[in-house]
Amino acid sequence: MSTFVRQYDPISNFPLNPNSHLFEVLLSFKSTPSQSYTLTLPAWLPGSYMIRDFAKNITEICAVNSKDEVIELTKTDKQTWLIEASDEQVQVRYQVFAFDLSVRTAYLDSQRGFFNGSSTFLQVEELSEQPCQLSILPSTLSEHSQWRVATGLTRANGTEKYQFGQYTADNYQHLIDCPVAIGEFDSTEFTVEGVVHHLVFTSKHYGDTQQLAEDVSKLCQHHISLFGEAPFKEYWFITHLLANGFGGLEHKNSTILQAGRFDLPNPQQSSSQRSEDYRTFLSLCSHEYFHAWNVCRIKPKEFVPYNLKQESYTKQLWAFEGITSYYDDFSLFRTGIINFDEYLAIIAKNSTRVNRGVGELKQSITASSFDAWTKFYQQGPDAVNNIVSYYAKGAIIALWLDLTIRSKSNGQYSLDTLMRELWIHFGRTNIGTSEEDFINIASMLCGEDISSIFKQHLYSNKRIDLTVELANYGIELQQHKFKKLNSLETTSETNFHAYIGANYKAQPFGLMITQVLEKSPAAKAGLAVNDVLIALDEVKVTEQSIQAIVEHQPENSELTCHFFRDDQLLSSTITVIDSPLAGIAFKVVDDILVKHWQDIIPNG
Repeated sequence: MSTFVRQYDPISNFPLNPNSHLFEVLLSFKSTPSQSYTLTLPAWLPGSYMIRDFAKNITEICAVNSKDEVIELTKTDKQTWLIEASDEQVQVRYQVFAFDLSVRTAYLDSQRGFFNGSSTFLQVEELSEQPCQLSILPSTLSEHSQWRVATGLTRANGTEKYQFGQYTADNYQHLIDCPVAIGEFDSTEFTVEGVVHHLVFTSKHYGDTQQLAEDVSKLCQHHISLFGEAPFKEYWFITHLLANGFGGLEHKNSTILQAGRFDLPNPQQSSSQRSEDYRTFLSLCSHEYFHAWNVCRIKPKEFVPYNLKQESYTKQLWAFEGITSYYDDFSLFRTGIINFDEYLAIIAKNSTRVNRGVGELKQSITASSFDAWTKFYQQGPDAVNNIVSYYAKGAIIALWLDLTIRSKSNGQYSLDTLMRELWIHFGRTNIGTSEEDFINIASMLCGEDISSIFKQHLYSNKRIDLTVELANYGIELQQHKFKKLNSLETTSETNFHAYIGANYKAQPFGLMITQVLEKSPAAKAGLAVNDVLIALDEVKVTEQSIQAIVEHQPENSELTCHFFRDDQLLSSTITVIDSPLAGIAFKVVDDILVKHWQDIIPNG
């Protein structure tokens, strides 16, 4: 089976204008006369658990035989076509509208191109296990003469790195697991444990790529050392840079990232002056790289093999996203990119994000995993009050696991050991995991049965109190007030700190409400998500003025608020109360004990 991607009009054969955002795809395969073949496009892609119906972006499709005679295509559902071969060759020509510059789908304009195979390449079900050849052909437009190709696909003989040409895949799943970026991009390479890693940036930036390579290489070394081996021959970090952006999607030997244009390290600053945005980007790189082991290879039994036609439900995303979220920031500390106080501030903010709402009191972490398709990826305005993030709470469970294993094994094992065991028994062997596998391995490392408390954390709607576990390692868990409105920043000060229980973002005129916490003053005032608050106490509000207004009020002040709901002006009364102790902070109280958490246990 062969697949070709190019930018030509199948009818007129003139080059398409890239700003029409259309890829032309030619699928060619050998066929048996009179045999029926099934062509399908995935409805979702691994790592992003929502039905996306990629087939909706196919704008034109036709099929011919070796004599260029038309073969009838019969569409049977939203993403499936049946075809009966009339001779020994079938060619299916179609166009894909590519206008999604996220990490999930496809994009094309005069500046760059990008596609995930799951949104671009039709599968011939009867031939899905056969090797594939992909020809990526350049546009003939002169302004694209400097365009190059970045992908984790295997280069065929005669195709050099970054060149247009022939690429190969072992089968259809391999083909769609290697996204492709094309354009006049910037690239940098570094090597860790003999593996060449590529940093690719698909648009203009001002970052210090050498500093970035130095920092990311430390994270890559950490993860390879943790698992004991790199399961790929090369690795690609492909980053879409936008005015504002954040996100990532994992693949077996690559990741697609999205970041802000100024999130990269500033070349005018030293490595010790890493900005918060840059540290967040490094955490994202760490997260997606860790996924090369944890979920791309160690994966739930429900994903072996993937069924990309419909939802594949699993209760284990807390482990694959939560444990990965634990390590993404912990590895920044372990590699010296951040200090321990900075690390504690990061995980305190994550804990605060979970603790400030009541979602975890209504939904277990396993239910959150199971319902990812509808409740996490398609969050409604009630999300903060009714669901819990399997990323955020999953990271808390990972912290509990790490501290528990270390304590009960007397420092002989850690969460690192559990991940190595999973890699050896499930990742290398491609055997899917169950919740019981995590529980059993953890109990084995602890030297006692911890299944009861482990299952409570997984299946109950209760908060996890880590006070004792943290105290064993010299950390005091503290509950603080929120320092400001619209912020997770906390304060140990006990004096009055105004609170209304709503989050918002600035608009050209007013503040758009993005979250309203249950039973908060904002909820009692009748404010709702998407309302635009324009005045408080008859004073126009901005991000600055609303903070100043409430800070000048005594506790339990009642203030008139005016807001637009759609195009209707409404008013209500909101009570400014003292902040609840919903913020979490971690403080080191024993420098000796804390080192036992910080230690990397050799051969654990």
